[in-house]
Amino acid sequence: MEQAQGAVRTLRIGCEFNHVAQSPTPAAFLIRPASDAPIVRELWTTDPVLQYGHYIDLYGNEVRRLTLPSGESLVSHYALAHVPDEVDEADFSAPALLAQDLPPDVLVYLLPSRYCQSDMLSESAWNLFGSQERTYELVAKIQDWVWHHLEYRTGSTGSWWTAKDSFDNGYGVCRDFAHLMVTMCRAVTIPARYCYGYLPDMDVEPLPTAMDFHAWVEVYLGGRWYTFDPRHNARRKGHVPIGRGRDATDLAMVTTWGVPWLRRLTVWADEDLSESWPPLDTSMAARDPFGD
Repeated sequence: MEQAQGAVRTLRIGCEFNHVAQSPTPAAFLIRPASDAPIVRELWTTDPVLQYGHYIDLYGNEVRRLTLPSGESLVSHYALAHVPDEVDEADFSAPALLAQDLPPDVLVYLLPSRYCQSDMLSESAWNLFGSQERTYELVAKIQDWVWHHLEYRTGSTGSWWTAKDSFDNGYGVCRDFAHLMVTMCRAVTIPARYCYGYLPDMDVEPLPTAMDFHAWVEVYLGGRWYTFDPRHNARRKGHVPIGRGRDATDLAMVTTWGVPWLRRLTVWADEDLSESWPPLDTSMAARDPFGD
């Protein structure tokens, strides 16, 4: 097995959610990196100062609850992470375990879910992949198939778009690549879960679009979870998970019980440490890029 070891690199990661609400609006934020993420320093902050509670959801993700005030508000999380200077680990001989040999908490990741209709795509998946040896290498082939089957189109889909839609139409965004790969793995009884978090452009050509959150896949093989990134069809450096679940249903960044306007969302995931991080001044006035 290839192991991540040796040198580490420091990332600044963070996000700012600037909402405008007409009335006090209950909200839940799933934006703090996962408990196993390599965080060395972090700051959660709101402007105005807001009281909040938190809980751990069914999949082990930390969710913070608060009430957005009338008017404008800023909810932010900033962190420094030390990530291995290595691409995602791999073991091409790691086997896909039989259902009877899986831990109980993994079985849920074999089931169909809202965006990952593995029951609807079962016949197609078995026709494509059912005759091949069930190892990490097969999962890599599923990832490669997804990458070739789908065309990435920025902003082309929305919350209604499922893996079946992607399969039938041949395009999507990163979450759709992840949903389709999860679906095809589950359809051939290989546990897979949806992940979202940060992915910097480390040792690759930067994308021309602004930094945003990223979606990828974790697959259970040989008794552990492995990271796969069907959007890029490559093992990458620097994945920092925030949440894991059945699909995007479980991992909304922000859930609001009301209709506040998201004035802006800003995301950082890079190695630029030219300024203090977390920022010294996290007030709304200091962090407003529009300057109004």
